[in-house]
Amino acid sequence: MLLRLADRLPDRHLWRFRDWLAGDAAEVVAQVLPGILVRERIGLDDAEHRLLSEALSPLGADPAVVGSVLPADPAAVPRHSFSAEGVRDGVADSALLVLGATLRGRPGVREVRHSWRSTGGSGSKLVVLVTASADVIGLTGEVQRVLRALGELEPCVEVLPPELEPTDYHRAALDESVLVCAGAEELAGRRG
Repeated sequence: MLLRLADRLPDRHLWRFRDWLAGDAAEVVAQVLPGILVRERIGLDDAEHRLLSEALSPLGADPAVVGSVLPADPAAVPRHSFSAEGVRDGVADSALLVLGATLRGRPGVREVRHSWRSTGGSGSKLVVLVTASADVIGLTGEVQRVLRALGELEPCVEVLPPELEPTDYHRAALDESVLVCAGAEELAGRRG
């Protein structure tokens, strides 16, 4: 669900929800996420609403709040653009070096890429994109913690499992991305 909300949920919330999931606090996500969607006026299409309800209700989400989430309004989705080139700074450069060293050749990781996202007239924001088949939630939390330790307060980390069809947001980011490093899965594929 959080992958599907990457284009709509503000970074200040998204990274925190992902961190809670990585820290085994799914019940907290279930209690807080629906209220944030209502407060931020973030709508969901029918399939997303069903997914939200099915995923969070067993974890204690308030059915009344889940039912209060607005229907999707395509005009309300922020318009993001992506670029392979962005404003380079010490934080981004350090982050990409550390992630490359940490995830290069790692089992369960196919590849690590980065892109720069801008929304409207705002500046560029580093987005880290990882394709991985193992422990997607834990890996998201780990990469976010690395970025936060290097000074990124609201890290944008998208860890995509191979069986999930990328959203338009993720496809656009991947289309305008640069390879940081290859994981063990990618290296094994090149040898085979």
